[in-house]
Amino acid sequence: MKDRAVSGAREISVAFLRGVNVGGHRRLRMADLVQWLGAAGLSRVQTYIQSGNVVVEHAATLDVAPRIHEVIAEMTGWDVPVVVRGADELRAVVAANPFPDAAPTHLHVAFLPSAPEDAPHDLVNHAPWRPEEFRVIGRDVYLFVPPGIGHSVMVPRLSLLRAATTRNWNTVLAVVELARDASCRGAAMDEGGGD
Repeated sequence: MKDRAVSGAREISVAFLRGVNVGGHRRLRMADLVQWLGAAGLSRVQTYIQSGNVVVEHAATLDVAPRIHEVIAEMTGWDVPVVVRGADELRAVVAANPFPDAAPTHLHVAFLPSAPEDAPHDLVNHAPWRPEEFRVIGRDVYLFVPPGIGHSVMVPRLSLLRAATTRNWNTVLAVVELARDASCRGAAMDEGGGD
């Protein structure tokens, strides 16, 4: 097995891009993004669907969000917010789901760049939005929206979501699986002496 201390510790992370390929705006081909990120030193770059979900392997010391932001800005001129979660953090997001009985189409996770410092007023009084609910756990906001996110009364009124990028539960589960597969492939390559 390759000595990670010698070769440099590597990690798998998932980057969520905010506002690309939505409603015909900021059209970004995922194949181009994979190429750009690979050229910028990230490895095992994979995307999931066209909404800006990117699995990457990187040096453990690299601050991934600013690096991806910088690459996109260089290549497109766009200021695209990027929120990153490590593979372990994403597995914890799934494990912490406060709405385990929700249908996947009714559950979304809004990924914040940082945990909210104080609970804004909209976190305190959310009874008027029933049956819609939300829970903040660390840097993540779980959104239970039975009418669907496009018909939600609650979501447009949650001020803490302004800096978030939101994914439906099926996408969250899919990128967790992609990150797991990337970790397994990386471990197998390390054991086989490849990189």
